[in-house]
Amino acid sequence: MSLVLYGHPFSSYTQKALIALDETATPFEFRSLDPQFPDNIADWLSRWPLRKFPLLLDGDRQVVETSIIVEYLQIAHPGRHPLLPDDPMAALTVRFLDRFFDLHVMDPVQLAVGAKLGTLPMNPEAGHTLAAARLDCAYGWLETHLTGKTWAAGETFTLADCAAAPSLFYADWTHPIAESHPTLRAYRARLLARPSVARAVDGGRPFRHYFPLGAPDRD
Repeated sequence: MSLVLYGHPFSSYTQKALIALDETATPFEFRSLDPQFPDNIADWLSRWPLRKFPLLLDGDRQVVETSIIVEYLQIAHPGRHPLLPDDPMAALTVRFLDRFFDLHVMDPVQLAVGAKLGTLPMNPEAGHTLAAARLDCAYGWLETHLTGKTWAAGETFTLADCAAAPSLFYADWTHPIAESHPTLRAYRARLLARPSVARAVDGGRPFRHYFPLGAPDRD
């Protein structure tokens, strides 16, 4: 049985998994969780009632949480391009950066989005102000960290970059990366130019009207 990925093409965490699957040339079936596919949604909810996606199905095994999905792929379905280095200390650095992008870049975006949608107990302006402050702090750290590097952890594209691509894609929509951070801006551009990332972005393009903060006319 082939791998099956349940997710939405516009979801940052689904894109993170799609980038990893693309980078490793791993065959899989994608089952979109857009409302136009109610059967997929019903099947997904029967498997994972916590209502979080993506979810990877590998025979009888279900794998959730995107970072774990990527690590699972490396163990169970190693592809052409390992996304975690063999060296344990180098792998620890990649895992840290993966968490950094999820927790310190994507999480503020979700805060601003949640405030706008009314799913968080704060008004949209306050949510956006708080998100912007947190993103500015993360941008500043990344500007220094990325100096002299092609990718997040060095010269090799890894799990950290799978996390960085959708995080920075939506973060710059939420609170633009200032021109005072040229290294970070160049890194985001390199990510968006990478074929696996470009394909993930294109897959979500028809759904840009879903972005509650208003998708800019770029990227």
